Parts: sequence; structure tokens; C-alpha cells
Amino acid sequence: MRIRIVDAFTDRPFTGNPAGVLLLDHGTFPEDSRLQSVALEVNHAETAFAHRLPEGGDADWALRWFTPVAEVAMCGHATLATAHVLRTTGAHTGPVRFATLSGVLIATPHEDASLTLDFPTAPLTPVEVPDGVAEALGAEPLTTFDTGPNTGDLLIEVADEKTVRGLTPDHSALARYSERGIIATARAEDPSQGYDFVSRCFFPNIGIDEDPVTGSAHTALAPYWSERLGRPGLTGLQASPRSGLVRTELRGDRTLLTGHAVTVIEGELLA
Repeated sequence: MRIRIVDAFTDRPFTGNPAGVLLLDHGTFPEDSRLQSVALEVNHAETAFAHRLPEGGDADWALRWFTPVAEVAMCGHATLATAHVLRTTGAHTGPVRFATLSGVLIATPHEDASLTLDFPTAPLTPVEVPDGVAEALGAEPLTTFDTGPNTGDLLIEVADEKTVRGLTPDHSALARYSERGIIATARAEDPSQGYDFVSRCFFPNIGIDEDPVTGSAHTALAPYWSERLGRPGLTGLQASPRSGLVRTELRGDRTLLTGHAVTVIEGELLA
């Protein structure tokens, strides 16, 4: 079985968010324990497993995502990485429909080698700032929102881009405030640099202290910033050490996420 490491939401190797991608040779998933063991061995934020589905159904491929410690309900960068592998290997041409825990997700390739994901928009619910979250995050929240069941995060706006970039949170303390983690965000200091807002994502509850570039988080960031900036189409910069750009377009209950991906490692799973 071929295994690939793909950097997603970037067009340059060793930036963006790396994901493992395995296209399974048979039409079913192996036991969860084996999937989890492979994901732990790969040891990236997510490893994606996909197998082809029979023709004529609602989806073309079945897709699941695992962190080193748990299966997750939604992952943007590993979906982008999987669509990239399908396109570059010729395993699938044109738009691809993935059957996932978050419903059918569609990835559409473009002539410039970018891919657009069609994901459900996160429902944002304003919540009171939890006691202690400012101390755990290392910054005072301006607003706080629950992002709903697909992502299970708290979305927190802080004062400015400099604050987002300078965060050094207490990851173990952050774990108590949401199902998955915290999305910290602010408006871009200088939109002429090519992005409208910045974010960083901390997910201690699924074994990821800081995720490099998080597609699923942008299903919450897109409606949040589109309302404030008055535009459906925006670009977000995830200001992690690896960094990456996500172009977003809000379409009601769906959010389009566009980015590039590049394969950096290809090998064979022997075990």
C-alpha cells in the first residue's frame, strides 16, 4: 500500500499542514485499531484513509481522518491532501465526492492546481468567556463563540494580529474549555499583504498542541469575518510556524475552502 505525506494549504514543501494519505486497495476500512496505529506511526496532525465506493452512489470515495490519538469528525487539510493525491496519481479525475462523518464533502480541482473544498459552515453561538480561559490562552478575549458539533472549538477574537502571533498558551489548561480546542483570531494588520484575518489553532484534546493550518477551523472563521468585513470571499493566514493560506467563500450553510497542496514523501507501508 502506498503512503504519501502531503503538505496542504501551501504550494511550497515544508510549509502548510502535513497529512498522511493512504488510498486503500480494498473497498472497506480495516479495523479502527489498525487505522489508529498507522496514524500514530505517521504522527502528523491527521492521516487520511480512503477507499473507492461503487459507482452510482452519492459519493465516489469513503474517507476517514485520524490524529495520532483519535478519529476526528472533520478535517480540511487532510481532505485537500487526499484530493491532491487522487488528482496527481490519476486515481480520480474531476470533482470528487467523499463520504465522511460530516456528510458528503466535495473537492473540485482547478487548472492552476488548486483545489476547492465544499464544507458545512460552522454554526456560531456566542457564549460567555469561560473563567480562566484568558489566563490559559495568554490574551484577553474580545468575543467568544462555540463553533458547533463538527469542529467542537471555541472561536476567540483577540485584540490584534500581533497578539495572535505572540500567543504562548498553557495547552493543558486550554483542554478544559472545549471538545477539540481553541481558535484564536484577529483582523489582519495590513490587508495589502494578501490576507484579511489571521488565526492560530490549539487542539490539546486531540493530541495537537498547535495545528499548522486548519481547514475545518475556517468553516467558522469564514462566517465570523465575512459578517464583520462585509464580504463573502476572504483569505485567512494561519500564523503557525509553518504557516499557510486558506481562501474562503461563504455560501450560506456551506463554506468553500481553496488552497494548494504538494506531495513531499511517497513510500510503501510494509507492516
